[in-house]
Amino acid sequence: MNTENPEAGCHVPWNKGKITGQKPAVKLREIWAIRTRLQLSSNVRELAIFNLAIDSKLRACDLTRLQVQDVCHGSRVCSRTTVLQQKTQRPVQFEITEHTRQSLEAWIGARGLKPGDYPFPSRVHTSPHLSMRQYARMVHHWVASIGLDDTVYGTHTMRRTKVSLIYRRTKNLRAVQLLLGHTKLESTVRYLGIEVDDALEMAEQTEV
Repeated sequence: MNTENPEAGCHVPWNKGKITGQKPAVKLREIWAIRTRLQLSSNVRELAIFNLAIDSKLRACDLTRLQVQDVCHGSRVCSRTTVLQQKTQRPVQFEITEHTRQSLEAWIGARGLKPGDYPFPSRVHTSPHLSMRQYARMVHHWVASIGLDDTVYGTHTMRRTKVSLIYRRTKNLRAVQLLLGHTKLESTVRYLGIEVDDALEMAEQTEV
């Protein structure tokens, strides 16, 4: 008699029980809600990470591996910098806004970090910098802290947020493509999901 369990050794899909698909961007009021909570809790480290994630629009793999010299000249944080993307090996430029510069300078100064250091070192000794898993946990905590469903959001939420705001204000798809470092305009369209967003926006504005 065969007593083997037919389910034994079955591969469990990585996305079982998880919501997949495009991660929504954070809205402007939600950005300020998260930022205010981090400021009130004096969480200098996470405030710097949050602000830089919004400004840089970098993938998690690029954000977590930034070095101090990538964003600083001497002791001052740059207003604009260029980073080589790991996925595409193409450079992408981004602006660092004033409040992000202030939070970065406060964090780097408090830790006494040097140009070759990682601005966001890992708290796990086996990794020199913040891991993508640690960063993802931060993102989930940030959105949950203001009452959002954290299962819907992810690290790409941070990458999409500023470009989504820019597109809504300007409808300039080419500018968004450049900011994200995409080689194809079609990739930007799919990434933003703008066809769906525009359709919903038009539907909301149409009275019947």
